Amino acid sequence: MLPLDGVTVVSLEQAVAAPFATRQLADLGARVIKVERPAGDFARGYDTSVQGLSSHFVWLNRNKESIVLDLKQQADRQVMDKLLARADVFVQNLAPGAATRLGLGAAELRASYPRLIVCDISGYGSSGPYRDKKAYDLLVQCETGLVSITGNEAEPAKTGISTADIAGGMYAYTGVLTALYERERTGQATAFEVSLFDALGEWMGFPYYYATYSGTPPRRAGARHAAIAPYGPFAAGDGSQVFLGVQNEREWLKFCEQVLDRPELATDPRFDANPKRVEHLAELKVVIEAAFAQLTSAEIEARLEEVGIANSRMRTMAEFAEHPQLAARDRWREVDSPAGKLRALLPPVTVAGRESRMDPIPELGQHTTAILAELDEPVRD
Repeated sequence: MLPLDGVTVVSLEQAVAAPFATRQLADLGARVIKVERPAGDFARGYDTSVQGLSSHFVWLNRNKESIVLDLKQQADRQVMDKLLARADVFVQNLAPGAATRLGLGAAELRASYPRLIVCDISGYGSSGPYRDKKAYDLLVQCETGLVSITGNEAEPAKTGISTADIAGGMYAYTGVLTALYERERTGQATAFEVSLFDALGEWMGFPYYYATYSGTPPRRAGARHAAIAPYGPFAAGDGSQVFLGVQNEREWLKFCEQVLDRPELATDPRFDANPKRVEHLAELKVVIEAAFAQLTSAEIEARLEEVGIANSRMRTMAEFAEHPQLAARDRWREVDSPAGKLRALLPPVTVAGRESRMDPIPELGQHTTAILAELDEPVRD
């Protein structure tokens, strides 16, 4: 058994945030019924990179059943009611106000289905001046200040993944788990909301405190760190780069003595405390790269490993896909899809002796007929 076997989730979902949350629930054994419009979740059309399928959709929708309903039609709306009557959880991330207009607002659902846990995911929350504002991932990254601290000195940048959506999806996922646990203990279901803005705002804790109480926002540092040095990429003598991070003064001493062969740098007044190293980063970089110029990246990495200084290699996505750590830990499985077998990573929570659920990615409406039959509803043309 998986932990959520027997739990049914009905999700009126699209794009990234809600599908991310419900896929985590499905991975744990929940039955997730994905309700799609006749045109389908628009993420199905984001790209055709995965043998004709969308990379986002493949990532977010394994282990689910797809039913097509037009909720503006009375007959399909009645089907939705039957689904909700049997469900434990309802998740939705429609445009602001859309669920309420369909009669699927939290208050109405809680009155009709007292044991139903209701999770609403929105861009900015159900109140406030931004309530009805569209909230794509980039825009929420901008509003929370993430873009202002990401990138380099020349130009700000968004993150390369859907950070706001993923943050919102993770809090929706943990919120559902919390609500299921609460219902198990008290017998009472609950409704809750997660906004992408609030979720990513929580993740902005370090830059918020840094800027608010220092009076200076963290500078955009590219692959470096705004508040720790040395941290990030440094050129080696063979033309490649080594990424490293020194976290404390004990490590700084070892780094100077055993990696750079420059023990005097440990007490250099420009560098003898982390805030000073950050202040004099340009000078520090020159010193470090002068020492590294005599070494290859492999030699530098060997020295760093020997003294316990954190380091890494910047890999491409192709190199990540063949990462030796993933292979050694048997982290790859295959999932079926409308395009055939696809390779997929196991969920990150590993439980000894438990094999993760890796069921297919559904075609649009693949399960409509079977679900209608289960509900004693006539099959639609």
